[in-house]
Amino acid sequence: MTKYLISFPAEAMNLSEEEFPDVVETSHAVIEEARAAGVYVFGGGIDEDVAPVLVTGRGAVSDETYPGSRITGGFLVLELPTRADAVEWAARVAHACRCPQELREFGYDPAS
Repeated sequence: MTKYLISFPAEAMNLSEEEFPDVVETSHAVIEEARAAGVYVFGGGIDEDVAPVLVTGRGAVSDETYPGSRITGGFLVLELPTRADAVEWAARVAHACRCPQELREFGYDPAS
């Protein structure tokens, strides 16, 4: 089984205030489907009110981040048997969230 990241940047979700509650409901329903199917690993959204920091190997913390590494929006990690299954779940999420989703595959690491 492979883990997949399904995600979208915050700016991709262009919703009116009236649409937002329905999107929350439908996206939570997809998450419940994934849990019921036993494929849900983790999901959430980036809290943009909390600034990211860069931490060195010595524990020094700075307000800088890597160039181009701005991460926003929501994400879902699922563990699935095939990429076709991942595409199907990404389509469900896209429909629920009303915006296309990016799909990425985690590389296998036997030590993790």
